[in-house]
Amino acid sequence: MLRESYTAIVERSEALRGDFATEPYECGWAGEAIFFVRTLERVGDLDDVTLHVQISADGIRWCDEGTCVTLGEAEVVFCRVSHFGNWLRLAGSLPDGASMRAIIALSLKA
Repeated sequence: MLRESYTAIVERSEALRGDFATEPYECGWAGEAIFFVRTLERVGDLDDVTLHVQISADGIRWCDEGTCVTLGEAEVVFCRVSHFGNWLRLAGSLPDGASMRAIIALSLKA
């Protein structure tokens, strides 16, 4: 049997500053998920910035799931998520004066 998969772009090169979160995505049908973060532009030191996977039952109220990814120096970083319920998003906080542009993709597989 061929497994079903889908990739959603949840952040598309918008300027990110301060506290931010990607667009939430409803994906309760999936059994596994991977967030890919491709940094296009950096202003300031972002190497120690950690992004947190957040989950929600309703797409409105959010809590940290526990999985994190640190930006580091790589152009592309990723994190895997399982047992996430219905909604997913990625959230982070950039230091004062720092900003970034990134493409963040959420790859899902049933």
